[in-house]
Amino acid sequence: MKIIYRLGVALLISGATFACTGKSSSEGDRAFNRGAYEEAVNEYSQDLKYNPNDVVLLFNRGRAHEEQGQLDSAIADFEKALEIEPNNFQVLLAISNLHYAQENYSRALIYASKAEEISGAPAMASFMKARALHQMGHTADAMKAYGNAIQLDKNFAQAYFNRGMLKIALKQKRSACEDFQLAKSLEYPGAEDALNKFCK
Repeated sequence: MKIIYRLGVALLISGATFACTGKSSSEGDRAFNRGAYEEAVNEYSQDLKYNPNDVVLLFNRGRAHEEQGQLDSAIADFEKALEIEPNNFQVLLAISNLHYAQENYSRALIYASKAEEISGAPAMASFMKARALHQMGHTADAMKAYGNAIQLDKNFAQAYFNRGMLKIALKQKRSACEDFQLAKSLEYPGAEDALNKFCK
């Protein structure tokens, strides 16, 4: 499940910093992009002295904390950003992802569900809701949420793969193998192994 978590992070945070900011790259962003996360935290902290309510800076500093494994500090930054912009689905998903990583699936579900309700939320919101429900054993709701993610993004390989794994647990082999085949066609890591393991 850790591999699935890391891949989820890669999909969620496709760039180093807050998407669609329209701002020029800062010293913090440059440090983050070269993997100097401690330096990035320091740079973002300096910028936050002058702009303490800047959601982008808070989010990016939270990401830098997260990369260093400082999850409490990351959550603190994300939650402060959320106080400023309660309907920011990227921040909601970042918090959900951290709770999921800490195996606090009910809290992960709360934040993913709230993100999913926001108009224009990406398929990732439904996917993250589904994986939390999946871990909590709410199979019917998880199946529906995986389906929602796929409906929003027909090329969401990880959603096909996870839904296939859920179907295997529910003894729906034929349908699971179809999902694994779709995930494989989208070059999802592990899909071919799942096909070999469950579909021969």
